[in-house]
Amino acid sequence: MKIPQIKSTFWLSLLVGLFSVNAQAANLTTEQAILTAPPMVPPPISRNHSAKVVVNLETREQVGSLADGVDYVFWSFGETVPGSFIRVRSGDEIEFHLSNHPSSKMPHNIDLHAVTGPGGGAVSSFTAPGHTSTFSFKALNPGLYIYHCATAPVGMHIANGMYGLILVEPEEGLKAVDREYYVVQGDFYTKGEYGEAGLQPFDMAKAIDEDADYVVFNGSVGSTTNEHSLTAKVGETVRLYVGNGGPNLVSSFHVIGEIFDTVYVEGGALQNHNVQTTLIPAGGAAIVEFKVDVPGTFIIVDHSIFRAFNKGALAMLKVEGAEDKSIFSGKQADRVYLPEGSAIQSLNQTNTVVTAKTKKEQIRFGQRVYEANCMACHQANGEGIPSAFPPLAKSDYLNANPLLGVDAIIKGLTGPIKVNNTSYNGVMPAMALNDQDIANVITFVLNNWDNKGGQISAEQVANRRH
Repeated sequence: MKIPQIKSTFWLSLLVGLFSVNAQAANLTTEQAILTAPPMVPPPISRNHSAKVVVNLETREQVGSLADGVDYVFWSFGETVPGSFIRVRSGDEIEFHLSNHPSSKMPHNIDLHAVTGPGGGAVSSFTAPGHTSTFSFKALNPGLYIYHCATAPVGMHIANGMYGLILVEPEEGLKAVDREYYVVQGDFYTKGEYGEAGLQPFDMAKAIDEDADYVVFNGSVGSTTNEHSLTAKVGETVRLYVGNGGPNLVSSFHVIGEIFDTVYVEGGALQNHNVQTTLIPAGGAAIVEFKVDVPGTFIIVDHSIFRAFNKGALAMLKVEGAEDKSIFSGKQADRVYLPEGSAIQSLNQTNTVVTAKTKKEQIRFGQRVYEANCMACHQANGEGIPSAFPPLAKSDYLNANPLLGVDAIIKGLTGPIKVNNTSYNGVMPAMALNDQDIANVITFVLNNWDNKGGQISAEQVANRRH
């Protein structure tokens, strides 16, 4: 029977279309995805066409440091928390290989929020220890997306660190910037309280109650501070790819002393400008951009602020370059102000004792105590603030008798003192730190900023209390 012309034309068009799609897929160039560990980001995509991108990612279960003296069994993608950063282009076809290391005790998979398909790839990627699963997807929607493990119990896998970011660049690419970094917040739940030493197991009851012991950037307290700080130079534009792995808490992401010029809201196409703090939901992301105009150390926090200074959600961006007094003058004047009733106050803080085994450990642990309790007044470099807070750097007062520093922390300090031939007359509140933390922070100060060195023990601190 003769096929009518209209139907013949339809089938011919369909066959031509199918041939064209297959030919296009077959002609895609193939490239290996560049994966980076946090806080680094793969280079921008320079090609102007789609490609087949092969991603090889491994899951592991390994012991790592959650905080000073505190270890944790992290479950990870690419041996880091968060997992490796993945960068592709809208229209790319991604061939994904997920391998579960033979030493793993649990099966794992991956749910990429950038995937259009059941489970975000979770069912197709379910992988037993010692196996590799392969699936493919097309990156249809540009944006910044979380990925995470979705093996039951899902919350436990995420809470143990199984999350990361995948960026799907728009076809036209993103505008060029000077610096790009990768930061992901996560909340952790341990049997012990914050700072309790040793290998801490996961606590399901706390996780269900959303009672986090740690809220951190990039997997641990201090992961992105001091020698690990993000860096930039005055005049540069910084772009942060920020995620929130959760599993529970919303992030109020903020850089102290900066305003976000542009925020890609929830990692999508919508842009907001001149933003102070941006909300990032659990399982969500945002892109923030800002130009750094003056030098200094800029503190990055979750502005649910006790999380920053008491649970670990704190990072640093160190900016070098020339000062611009027209933008930021620094302190211009300081006068004594003593209203009626001024006296030594007491700042309470509950800390669980972490015992340092060596002087080197004492210095490292003391640095964390200093950052949380002392740095705002005495500054990151120990130089203090003229006319207000005496320097701890090259301090003749402290070097002559380090136990005076111990006394100041235990009892507070008021009245005139002289440090490096300069008189100070202020009030320092007593700090309710435990003996070990006081010993650690004094030891840290003595061994930094051109001080003479030395070591204070918890026993010496205890004796000063009597």
